[in-house]
Amino acid sequence: MHDLKLHDLRCFDAVASEGSFQAAALVLNRTHPSVFAAVARLEEQLGLVLLDRGGYRVSLTKEGRLFHSRAQLLLRELGHLQTFAEQLASGEETVLRVVMGDVCPRPRILGMLSRFFAERTRTRLHLEYEAISGPLERLMDTDADLIFHRANPSDPRLERIDLCQVNFVPVVAPGFLPFDREHNITPEAMRPFTQCVIRDTARRPSSENFFVIDGAHSCSTPDHMMKKELILHGLAWGHLPEWLIGDELRDGRLISVAGRHIPGRTETVAAVRRRDRPHGPVAEALWHYLQAQERDKP
Repeated sequence: MHDLKLHDLRCFDAVASEGSFQAAALVLNRTHPSVFAAVARLEEQLGLVLLDRGGYRVSLTKEGRLFHSRAQLLLRELGHLQTFAEQLASGEETVLRVVMGDVCPRPRILGMLSRFFAERTRTRLHLEYEAISGPLERLMDTDADLIFHRANPSDPRLERIDLCQVNFVPVVAPGFLPFDREHNITPEAMRPFTQCVIRDTARRPSSENFFVIDGAHSCSTPDHMMKKELILHGLAWGHLPEWLIGDELRDGRLISVAGRHIPGRTETVAAVRRRDRPHGPVAEALWHYLQAQERDKP
């Protein structure tokens, strides 16, 4: 078998995806005969019949479906390779898109980004905030190069660097509860009181329940700073990251109601990027910088 031509593979992929030689020719900006000849040449080289031409629309044979799935992987990787080469040829990226999630300890993450970008003055940091499932959605929709958030460690699409753990504490303001605080406060006892939650910023919100008590009245805020203010003013109760409320817990402006029935929760904050996409020089340098920060952490 002679070496396969990339042009022939692309023509076959277009016909398989579009369902006809004419539609494939339009997509590829080629003539109908040239696309037909390319697929015929590919079939001859492989010794396989890839397309069933007997119907109104061409369809893949059994062998064609199997071959097409592998061909798509190859074409996708070639596309990534071409994109990466273009990034290398153009030098450093002009913009790096980073999303911070609602669980992030902002002073620490912003400090690392500040030190890194102080030496990368030709690249602008485009930094945004998303909550709950918003960061991961932005990453998977290719609207972000990197996110700082929680992520499923078993997701094969993702590569991550664990940075720190964040403890979430259920808290109330003094006098918010009409009964004495005990370690066995139950969700049923808290149901009559307004619970403050963070709004999911994703266009396709997750169904995962983050600390929400069924049947309780709730109010929502865009971030933990606003949530903290509502709780401090006795308008609601809720879970807040410990790094944000250390002073308030120490001086009594907030009171923990964590116990056996309403435990806190620990989230692992990680730098997360797509494993299946190419990364430019600056994005790669930031990734290695974050890895080094973790290795050197006391």
